[in-house]
Amino acid sequence: MAEFPDERQLVLRARSELDQWTKSARMEAYTELFEGDDPILSPEEVQLLDALDSEMEREGGDGVWGTDQYGIHTAGSSSSDTSLGVVCVYHPQITKDSVLRGADDLDDETEERLNAALWQYSERVATLIEEKLHEFTRQTQS
Repeated sequence: MAEFPDERQLVLRARSELDQWTKSARMEAYTELFEGDDPILSPEEVQLLDALDSEMEREGGDGVWGTDQYGIHTAGSSSSDTSLGVVCVYHPQITKDSVLRGADDLDDETEERLNAALWQYSERVATLIEEKLHEFTRQTQS
């Protein structure tokens, strides 16, 4: 039973680092997926995503960038160094209610491409945060 408080303390300490890890992972994932050698969207599509983000924020919404959320979970086994993990608990998504109206209205194919890219981005951020979590766990338990 002594393992539970140790794991609990580890999770609490890791959560205190989560915001910093998230910021760093977002920048790395954005660069890798949208600015790298093989971007997942065209520059025009990234510009459209940025415009949608700005419009959504102006209308009082959360926008797109920076609204993804992550949590630390336990896998239920405290016997391995991989018992902790990271999951994306909120993936940003563009819906019919959130898109620009009129001439700027998105067609279904473009909306789907943008949402697929946002999903991939959020999952990549989660993976990068998890790498930082595992390194933190190794250093803490050493």
